[in-house]
Amino acid sequence: MIHGGTSGIGSMAIMLAHNLGCEIYTTVGSKEKAEVAQKLGANHVINYREKDFATEIPVLTQGKGVDVILDIIGGDYVEKNYQVAAKFGRVIQVGMMKGAPKNLNMMPLMLKRLIHTGSTMRSRTPEEKTHIAQELKQQVWPLIIKGQIKPIINAVFSLQEVAKAHQLMESGDLIGKVVLEIDMNKSLV
Repeated sequence: MIHGGTSGIGSMAIMLAHNLGCEIYTTVGSKEKAEVAQKLGANHVINYREKDFATEIPVLTQGKGVDVILDIIGGDYVEKNYQVAAKFGRVIQVGMMKGAPKNLNMMPLMLKRLIHTGSTMRSRTPEEKTHIAQELKQQVWPLIIKGQIKPIINAVFSLQEVAKAHQLMESGDLIGKVVLEIDMNKSLV
């Protein structure tokens, strides 16, 4: 399961999982985003504004749950992730858009023997970042070259338009990535 299926991270994750032959479940916030997620390769798309993924996933998986969950949302999603994860499942936390969970019931984590991993690039050493870049070059770059994975660029702004870029990101209407373009001929000050 991939939360935020049309975000920059989510859209790339769907394309990668699709290329690996995975059954893909994702959450999105609109009909338009649901259509995009399906075109990217998601098999099951849940519009969280209409349905709760915590009630939909057990139905879609005949009670088994999902093996891997990629979560950029956090907050109340964390406990729901534990509810819908399959036994021995893995939850990968790469964002906390809703902040930290409050009053988290960790019993499902223990009873299902789940693994909950957190990750961020920011705190990694240059050596770790180099290793990750090499892995991406080896594992993902060939898929990009073949056109099997293509980043979705929603909008490009000049560095001087950074406030507009943030407005778009905060609006929730974003599909894919926002790119800031730096004109090296202009002063950055």
